[in-house]
Amino acid sequence: MKASDEGVTVVSEMVFPNQTNHYGTLFGGEALKLMGKAAFIAASRDARKDVVMASVDRTTFHEPVRQGDLAEVLARVVKSGHSSLTVETELFSENLRTGERRLCSDAHFIMVVVDRDGRPIPRNPER
Repeated sequence: MKASDEGVTVVSEMVFPNQTNHYGTLFGGEALKLMGKAAFIAASRDARKDVVMASVDRTTFHEPVRQGDLAEVLARVVKSGHSSLTVETELFSENLRTGERRLCSDAHFIMVVVDRDGRPIPRNPER
């Protein structure tokens, strides 16, 4: 997936010391938070309705994200059901001095379209 691909949501954030562990790398929970935010935006754009996270189907941590790097998440809806959307996310780190870029993590989030009371509703009621 590339940032220039149609339908791809990009969320970027610098990694600061308060987001890292004693190794100077991004906490896993912080990585999931950033990926979850990107998944939420991608699903909301696709559905144009309220969405909530139902589950994280799969998460893999490949490489650490270091303090001082830019963390960038690319997210895209890859599957949609009656009221659910599956969003693929990829977390990259980028060293802003050298330009080195690495895939650090990926995950699939299941998002569900909901009404004002939080109950699942059809993505597209006309179907």
